[in-house]
This record gives sequence, C-alpha cells and structure tokens, in this order.
Amino acid sequence: MPDPISIEGPVELIDGKLTLRIPLDVGGAELAPLARAISAIEGDDLVFVIKPWLAERLRIGEGSLVHVDNCNGKFTITRSAANDEPLA
Repeated sequence: MPDPISIEGPVELIDGKLTLRIPLDVGGAELAPLARAISAIEGDDLVFVIKPWLAERLRIGEGSLVHVDNCNGKFTITRSAANDEPLA
C-alpha cells in the first residue's frame, strides 16, 4: 500500500474548466498512478479536470477548497470543510 497522501487546495478555472493542480513534489507524483486515466502530468503538476457533474455533487466551483487523498488505494476528491467556515 502506498504512503498516505492528504492534500487540500483550491479549484481553479483554466480554459473554462474547473481544474485542480497538484504539485508533483507535494504528493502529485504519488497520486498520479491512481489517477492516470482521469488526469495528466503537465510540467511540475498533476492536473485533474473536474467534470461538471462532480462539481455539482461536491458543491464546488472556482476558488473552492477540495481535499485529495489516496486512502483505500484510490484517488479521492472531496469538498473541504473549510468551504463552510464563516469568512473572517
């Protein structure tokens, strides 16, 4: 089983698509084999385009925070609880 990876980061709007970029040096390299059919390596990042149905299901959009991990040996993306915290 691979070492556990747990990363939180923002969703970006790139070329009209909701996108998550995970730097290879902070876990993207370890997550890449689990997401090879749904992601691509571009430069120093693992890039995952979030399908509209998934964005709707997770209630995320540009600027939302998501959590990515490799628990259970799968590439998993979930909505971050930080999205529901009141703004300071």
